[in-house]
Amino acid sequence: MKLKLTLLGLAATATLATAQIFTTNVTGVATAGNTIYEYNPAGMTETFTAADLAGAITNISISLDISGGFNGSLYAYLAGPQGQLAVLLNRPGISGSNPYGSGDAGMNITLSETAAINIHDYAANPSSYTVTGGQVTGVGTTTFLADGRVVDPMSSGGTIGGTTPTAGLSLFNTTTGDGTWTLFIADLAPGGGNATLNSAVLTIMTAPEPQTWGMLAGGLAMLALFRRRSNF
Repeated sequence: MKLKLTLLGLAATATLATAQIFTTNVTGVATAGNTIYEYNPAGMTETFTAADLAGAITNISISLDISGGFNGSLYAYLAGPQGQLAVLLNRPGISGSNPYGSGDAGMNITLSETAAINIHDYAANPSSYTVTGGQVTGVGTTTFLADGRVVDPMSSGGTIGGTTPTAGLSLFNTTTGDGTWTLFIADLAPGGGNATLNSAVLTIMTAPEPQTWGMLAGGLAMLALFRRRSNF
């Protein structure tokens, strides 16, 4: 009985450790008051440093609080520690019929691969967003997919709008999160004035460590063997 209780305790400990590792998040906040200058391809960058993440990435999201400017002029990407690059914004709303893009002034949104609507197309889905104080915000807990369009942001509206998204946040999945992450944002068209990055929050979720699963499986296997022997 003592051995049985010990093995049950081992299994419970392994299960608890797994849950804690699975919900590990890394959060970084950009310095408030960063100006995104109008029609300035040099843009601005913010970096986040992640350390001691266990397991591979299973989900990643980034929240952006931008005020002012002209949304249709914005281009942004997130570069990972291994050199991967997800396109967050690529001139939202720009298309063959709208060469200037969405005219809202800023956004307070979360980009995540669990969303249903691409941020590039938010203006075409009015039920998915509201405008508060000039900023676009999601409705309720609604988030948006990253733009993901790998195309020169200075291309024609038809070219940008017609490009299939291939570089969303899911490209970071199964990779490791430790290292430096870089957020880049620029305003690439005249008109609309400067924008301001008020904050940026990066959240990384990782899978459990393989050895944790091994501990749990091993404990349960030993418990099964003990039970089998007890029946003889």
